[in-house]
Amino acid sequence: MKLRTVGRHLREGAKNISRNGWMTFASVSAVTITLLILGVFLLLAMNVDHIAKSIEKQVEINVMLDLLAEDADIAAVEQQIRALPGVATVTFVPKEEGLNQLRKSFQDQVYLLDGLEDENPLPDKFVVKAERPQDTSALAAQIGRFEHVDKVIYGQGHVEKLFAVTDIIRNVGLVFILLLSLTAMFLIANTIKLTIVARRREIEIMKLVGATNWFIRWPFFIEGLIMGISGALIPILLLGVGYYFVLQAAQSTPLLAGTLLPLFPLVYQVALLLVAIGAFIGIWGSLVSVRRFLRV
Repeated sequence: MKLRTVGRHLREGAKNISRNGWMTFASVSAVTITLLILGVFLLLAMNVDHIAKSIEKQVEINVMLDLLAEDADIAAVEQQIRALPGVATVTFVPKEEGLNQLRKSFQDQVYLLDGLEDENPLPDKFVVKAERPQDTSALAAQIGRFEHVDKVIYGQGHVEKLFAVTDIIRNVGLVFILLLSLTAMFLIANTIKLTIVARRREIEIMKLVGATNWFIRWPFFIEGLIMGISGALIPILLLGVGYYFVLQAAQSTPLLAGTLLPLFPLVYQVALLLVAIGAFIGIWGSLVSVRRFLRV
């Protein structure tokens, strides 16, 4: 395609935006409102997934060792654990450190533990984390069969329920986002279609005087691209400002402080998604709508 022709298509596409003011406004408004709703649910879904992952990362296996295990036995158990596939970290916690941790958890009632320093009843232990939290149960079962391992504690029963709930939340969120995206495409494409239907005479005349299909399509392609991107800009601004205030409110709430994703790079990621969706829908809606009028 010649550079002069490209310039002509760009000018025509831009002119069509201003030439069809109210129809363009309706199309851009449809893109804006739909992408704003989609953006809100994207932010919600991404934060829910982040919180679920944070909770999953806290799952760990406490490997209690036999009270009679010696240093060589402890080293052998550690070597066996590290050799297992799917193990992320292995941390040895001697019984003295375990007692100190227990003291901290008792806070004001720490006096109840007085006298245990001489005859510490706690066992040495390993704290093990899996690369994939979902593999925790399988790893715990394998470790529990090792010699000199007295007990394995990882919240059996509760951990499986936790993973089942987080998987459901993720799947429901994904399905909802996909359905909302398809709905957005349908609504926006139909709104853009109205702007093209109003200019069907123009398309038919160009076709009758010998214009090729792609010569006719390109200005509409540019027009749809501009409308799609323009419609994404306002939602990006509103979502960025709105999420900033949500984060400020969350910082003053102990339950939510530090649990939400930071403003950056989250806003950049959502902005990129919305611009891509808006551009795609604008182009797709224009090309699909103009196709029916090219059969003259």
